[in-house]
Amino acid sequence: MKQSVGFIGLGIMGMPMTRNLLKAGFRVTAFDLNPEAVKAITAEGATPAASGKEVAENSDIVITMLPKGVHVRAAIFGPNGVIEGAHQDTVIVDMSSVLPTESKQLALDAKEQGVSFLDAPVSGGEPGAVDGTLAIMVGGDSADFENVKSVLNAMGNNVVLVGDSGCGSTAKLANQIIVNLNIAAVSEAVTLAAKAGIDIEKMYQAIRGGLAGSNVLDAKVPMMLDRNFVAGGRVDINLKDITNVMDTAHDLHVPLPLSSQLLETFHALASDGKEALDHASIVQHYEKLANVTVKREGVE
Repeated sequence: MKQSVGFIGLGIMGMPMTRNLLKAGFRVTAFDLNPEAVKAITAEGATPAASGKEVAENSDIVITMLPKGVHVRAAIFGPNGVIEGAHQDTVIVDMSSVLPTESKQLALDAKEQGVSFLDAPVSGGEPGAVDGTLAIMVGGDSADFENVKSVLNAMGNNVVLVGDSGCGSTAKLANQIIVNLNIAAVSEAVTLAAKAGIDIEKMYQAIRGGLAGSNVLDAKVPMMLDRNFVAGGRVDINLKDITNVMDTAHDLHVPLPLSSQLLETFHALASDGKEALDHASIVQHYEKLANVTVKREGVE
């Protein structure tokens, strides 16, 4: 019999991740502060829960997918939280993007309560969550990892145990540096091309097969050209992640000059009211500086 899974956090990522668990045949108990989200996933086969405690009472594995570390801590250790309904064999898997120090402390606090904890943040955005192709980087005990691996494989196609507690969260910070700086580099390049007046679509086709080619290039250039900034990875979430990058870097005395500039770019986008847009909207920051618009011919 497959393990029973609890899922807390039915947002832009959590909802499709839960759907993939249901498609894989897992029994899923779901909770979110938004009752409409719970109602929607219940209609697709999940069992509704009124609290984290109730989720844990009905699950072998409890997954949290929440915006910030403070929300994860409240869901697990707050009133009617997961820990109140957990049993000896419960494994909590936090798939949120939080500080490595937060992941380590959550693991220690869970251990004091006799409960296992893994940090397992993801990369791939909403498209990866929908397709079940997320990259999942895990920190924690190897036996716990093996216990939950089949569950993680239902949501991702690249599931790796990186190391001890906090290592998954650290890997996610590194991932966010690479992804977002790549988007910024693409944004600078297409802004330059737009100002020079060349056909950006043809330029994209010319360079995508060379060393400049990347998943980011293929995912974000079409969005920029179509002026499609519907969020798969929101500006405000990535602003939080790069803030976590810089906080961690400062604690470790690691200078990150490019990431620090990227953080200011995200703050500029947020102050311009673009918090809910996809991080492809980084291009709008460069467009504003250069007084040019990157778009496909015929797109308004």
